[in-house]
Amino acid sequence: MDMKVEIRWVKETDSTQDELRRRISGCDNMSVIAAEFQTAGRGQRGNSWHALKGENLTFSMLLRFGEGGFPPLNARGQFVVTKAATLGVVHYLNKKNIGCSIKWPNDIYVRDKKICGMLIESVLDGENLAYSIVGIGVNVNQRDFPAQIVNPVSMTLLTGEEYNLEDEMEILASSLADSFTTVLSGKPDAADEEYERLLYRKGSFYEYTRCPEGETFEGRIIGTTEDGLLLVEDKKGELNKFAFKEISYII
Repeated sequence: MDMKVEIRWVKETDSTQDELRRRISGCDNMSVIAAEFQTAGRGQRGNSWHALKGENLTFSMLLRFGEGGFPPLNARGQFVVTKAATLGVVHYLNKKNIGCSIKWPNDIYVRDKKICGMLIESVLDGENLAYSIVGIGVNVNQRDFPAQIVNPVSMTLLTGEEYNLEDEMEILASSLADSFTTVLSGKPDAADEEYERLLYRKGSFYEYTRCPEGETFEGRIIGTTEDGLLLVEDKKGELNKFAFKEISYII
């Protein structure tokens, strides 16, 4: 299924997250704001998102819940949005013959290099989500990255091809819309098995750091809980649960 999504391009903005929020009253469910350049792109953990002008996909998609959108979603189950978003990007990259995995909770990795990052921000209406804004940055045509950017990779570095960003935005938006529609329209468990299977480093022992203590330990990722906590078994056989920002990968 190829779903048509409304995409609005802007030449430059502070961040597509903020741009979509400013325009939200005029945006339907799954509308996209894409920017050629962000002056203050935002990533997870309060980090900035670096992307050279006109070389990558930087955009935000609106997900509405309730009237005019997807069925109501309780805030306790909102990790399903992360699962659907990451799988939408994975499916798109797979069609480009780029195999990838999901570094919990929502980075996309090709082997040990990052090709995509996300920032998902949600607003509540009582106990349910009113809407979510899913911000995504995909490294597409960029070949050179600043030294401070850790382990980046792009589509063109992997395939040797140059991509038309407007064409790729259409294809990726359609892939995301398919994934959100499948998962959020009454089938929240549709993404569970695939998300778990694609988890980066799952099943083998690697070094991690407990935050904020700074303690290093060896563990292996087992999976995630229903509410999105990461399950990591240590060398003693003890199962640890980590929330976002409580564990850091050593790569």
